[in-house]
Amino acid sequence: MIFEHEIPQGSRLYFGKTAKNKRDLENKVSQIFIADNFEEIVTPNFSFTQHQSVNDSKTLINTFDQNNTNLNLRADSTLDVVRIITKRLGRTTSHKKWFYIQPVFTYPSTEHYQMGCEYIDHEDINDIIALTTKVISTLNIDPVLQISNINIPRLICKNLNIDENIFKNGEIAKLYELNIDWLTKLLEVIHLEDLEILLNNSDIPNDIIEELNILKTTVKNTSYSNIVVSPLYYALLPYYDGIYYRVIKDNLTIAKGGSYHSEGIDSLGFALYTDNLLKVLED
Repeated sequence: MIFEHEIPQGSRLYFGKTAKNKRDLENKVSQIFIADNFEEIVTPNFSFTQHQSVNDSKTLINTFDQNNTNLNLRADSTLDVVRIITKRLGRTTSHKKWFYIQPVFTYPSTEHYQMGCEYIDHEDINDIIALTTKVISTLNIDPVLQISNINIPRLICKNLNIDENIFKNGEIAKLYELNIDWLTKLLEVIHLEDLEILLNNSDIPNDIIEELNILKTTVKNTSYSNIVVSPLYYALLPYYDGIYYRVIKDNLTIAKGGSYHSEGIDSLGFALYTDNLLKVLED
């Protein structure tokens, strides 16, 4: 039996002080984006291409359009923003910096509010990390900034002929069991100094060293005090293809971002998780 006052499990309800805090937070973050020359976009709740944005299509909420073509409720904003700007609005705007404030939906009835931005046709990852840390600083919180490079675990799998699911599932014990000195040391990297020491190890394959140096350069160029270096962290969002980062506070992920390639263009972006941020700010 469903009572008239019930709401679906996983859905969001804001009222009174919580609704005000949410609106104040969104206004504060949007002003930061606008000051950095980002313009706002609100994408459709329905999308034809959400299967490109998630690892597991079973998490998508499905429906159909008037032609019986499969549609999904928006589960991720990034690729839709790039596709709409470059393909549909390309003749009417040449602007490259866009932000959004909108919910995403996953099966069966879960919704999460996000604030995020996409910097289209731009490759300097430190620019988008700097914008993320500016938001963090403005909100007066000191979360951990975890920086990774998705190409490192992918190349390790290729070089050692091991399954990527080991990294996806965080099966660290299996990596230790390989008993490879440089890989064991790589597992224990936490700080920039650890990474710099490891790079002197001549046993590391050259293609992995190249990606480790990209990670090192990114960290060195990031002006933030609370950084953790995680060379082997595997991002679960399928479109990230280089440097990837998470912002974590009190075991809550409050932001994710990184570099990606879409519609033939290299771009950057990040998303802030509104509901987790509200919890952190309330505490």
